[in-house]
Amino acid sequence: MRIGIWLILLLFPSFNFAQIKSVRLDGATTTNQVCQPAIVINKKNPNNIIAASSLDNIYFTLDGGGTWQSLKIKSSGGVNGDPVLVSDDKGNIFVFHLSDPSGEGSANERYLNRILCHISKDGGKTWEEGATFGTDQKDNTNPWATVDSKGTVWVAWTQFDKYKSNDESCQSNILLTTSANGKKWSKPFQISQTPGNCKGDDNTAMGAMPAVTLDGKAFVAWANQNKLFLDRSFNGGGLWLTNDIAVVNQPGGWDLKIPGHSRSSGRPVLMIDQSKSIFQGSLYMTWADQRNGEGDTDVWFIRSTNFGDNWSSPIKLGEDENKRHQYLPWMTVDQTTGYIYVIFYDRAPYDDNQTDVSLAYSTDGGLNFKTIKLSESPFTPVDSQFFGNYINISAHKGVITPIWTRLDDGKTSIWTSIIKQADLIQVPQAARSKKKK
Repeated sequence: MRIGIWLILLLFPSFNFAQIKSVRLDGATTTNQVCQPAIVINKKNPNNIIAASSLDNIYFTLDGGGTWQSLKIKSSGGVNGDPVLVSDDKGNIFVFHLSDPSGEGSANERYLNRILCHISKDGGKTWEEGATFGTDQKDNTNPWATVDSKGTVWVAWTQFDKYKSNDESCQSNILLTTSANGKKWSKPFQISQTPGNCKGDDNTAMGAMPAVTLDGKAFVAWANQNKLFLDRSFNGGGLWLTNDIAVVNQPGGWDLKIPGHSRSSGRPVLMIDQSKSIFQGSLYMTWADQRNGEGDTDVWFIRSTNFGDNWSSPIKLGEDENKRHQYLPWMTVDQTTGYIYVIFYDRAPYDDNQTDVSLAYSTDGGLNFKTIKLSESPFTPVDSQFFGNYINISAHKGVITPIWTRLDDGKTSIWTSIIKQADLIQVPQAARSKKKK
């Protein structure tokens, strides 16, 4: 009998390991349609994980995900969604969100003027209001942030002369600011040389993403006019390139139309390896596009080992052999190991709009990736329901925390998983949904 059981486990190793457990952090109500989540692991205390979702929701755990608490963040300037979370090495947590002092905006139709910062020094339990930034009388949106090795916070975003304007003279540009503590910000600096329009389409400059090396080399990536761009500074942000680097073409642009998820962004996500591995200093970029047709969205990955001068050929992530949609990727690097993790929505197993959440990961600097399924069951988004245009993931000291939105019975919900790298490598790649016949 013992020999028989041993043979079964040997022949079918997936019996040894359960599906990765998903944890629901929040569900929608008639007044709280949650979406656009962010998450970060406290770099000083990995058992402290903080998450957020639009419009004003904060979730945190102090015991590694065993129990979660939630609260509503408040601001004198108003809270209007698009949360961003980062941690510095001291354990300070920064959350950024959009504000609409006029009170006229919403998550779908913005009239936004500023970006606000809040700081938590107790793991997400309380938040003090930091400073606002962004140019008055112009619309500022889609921020993202990073913290460098000195503790300086960098934030890049899109500034519109007037959001959704069809005026051909109306411009969108990529701006950048920095702060030592989140309470005082530098004068915004325009990064992009080529402006976009204000329509919110493929010809709009969108998806600003900063990243900084250990020795202070700074980079910002974004999408515009069916290309992904990069600007860089080798002296800590004092001097930037005269001409932006066009890194790669993005056929179909960043404003992707996915059935059931019409508002979907293929924005680039830029990361730098700051680990002690042999890949330290490498730049990594992931995005989605429709180079293989409107019915076949794919997630791509490239790397540069010479600070953006040259890039590898794009690698397609996931296990799609059926020309289906993989979209809305987000990437992180565990800076203690150098391992890369990319989360994305995945319809590879299905012939309809059913959607899984998948994770691709690399332990060799992006040379090779393995893919597993995260979601315990598929869901089916619909165009009539606002679903957000980003998901997120964080990793630190061998702990990986993806976060995503799903839609069931017309209502959104926010989900996460607490994954250990030691367990992840044992999860068989075959642990995926079967293809629907």
